[in-house]
Amino acid sequence: MAARYTLKIVTDFASAHTLRDYPGACSRMHGHNWKLEVEVSATQLDDTGMAIDFKHIKRAARELGDQLDHRYLNEIPPFDQINPTAENIAAHLYKGIGNKINNEHIQVCAVTLWETERACVRYTEE
Repeated sequence: MAARYTLKIVTDFASAHTLRDYPGACSRMHGHNWKLEVEVSATQLDDTGMAIDFKHIKRAARELGDQLDHRYLNEIPPFDQINPTAENIAAHLYKGIGNKINNEHIQVCAVTLWETERACVRYTEE
């Protein structure tokens, strides 16, 4: 059986959004202190015995998070066009982080985005 390593980092950012066409209070502007978990799957280690340095995963996650941090999401792409739901934000982060770190041995395998301490979405692609 082939080896597989799963690495995880956690970071956070804060932002506000308005859910368009939502039939409730979330249709008004409100904010969250989002917690972002990024899981990376690797099939090979380098000469130092690492799949990927945690700092590289953190850097990619923070770069994307910084683009959203202390912003009104409805005003920035792609959320000026699509609803800034937790699901859409998680998918956006998954793809953006993957563009920065994926290669033939390392793949982002999941992003979990916590909207509150009790509510999150996990995004992955098969």
